Amino acid sequence: MSFDRDRGLLFVPPSTQDHIKGVLNATVVLVMYGDYECSQSADVYRLIKVIGRQLSVSLGENYLCFIFRHFPQIEIHSHAQRAAEVAAIQGQFWQMHEMLFSHEQELGNGYLVEYANNLGLDISQFLQDLSRGVHVNHINADIEGGLRSGVEAAPVLFINGICYLVGVARRRHRWTVEQIMAAIVTAND
Repeated sequence: MSFDRDRGLLFVPPSTQDHIKGVLNATVVLVMYGDYECSQSADVYRLIKVIGRQLSVSLGENYLCFIFRHFPQIEIHSHAQRAAEVAAIQGQFWQMHEMLFSHEQELGNGYLVEYANNLGLDISQFLQDLSRGVHVNHINADIEGGLRSGVEAAPVLFINGICYLVGVARRRHRWTVEQIMAAIVTAND
C-alpha cells in the first residue's frame, strides 16, 4: 500500500481560529483543505469521518483532531465560494458542513437557503450575513495559508503538519480508509 507524501509543511499552524473537531493537543492533528463543490473533497471527508470514529473507539476521543480549511476552486466550481461563506453563518459550521458535503452538486443560492432553513437558521439574518460577506476574510485567510503551504487543488491533507497530497492536480485515483490510516501511522512515527 502506498500513498503520496510531499515534503511540504503546513504554513499556518492549527489554532482556535480554525473549524475544529477534537482538541488541538491531540496525538494526530489532521488539517484538510477542501472545496464543497468538489466530489473528491466530499469523498475524503467521508473517509475521515469513518477514520475518526474508528480511532475514537480504539485510541480514545482525544487521539485525532480534525480541522477543515476552505479552499474553494472558483475557476472550476462556480458555487464553491458561496458555499464556503454559508458554512459558518450563525455558528452552525459542522451541521452546515455536513449538509454541503452531502449535496456537493446542489449548491446554488436556492439550495443554500433551503439548507439554512432545514437547520433552523434565521433566514433574514442568514441573507444579511451572506450579502455582507461576514466570513469572506476567514475564507481568504484559509486560501492564503493553503497557497503558502503549497496547496494547488483540493482536497489536500496535512497530518501533524506534513503534507499528504490528495488533490486532483497530483492524484488520479481515490483514496481509501486504509491509505489514510497508513498516512496517519507514518506521520505519527
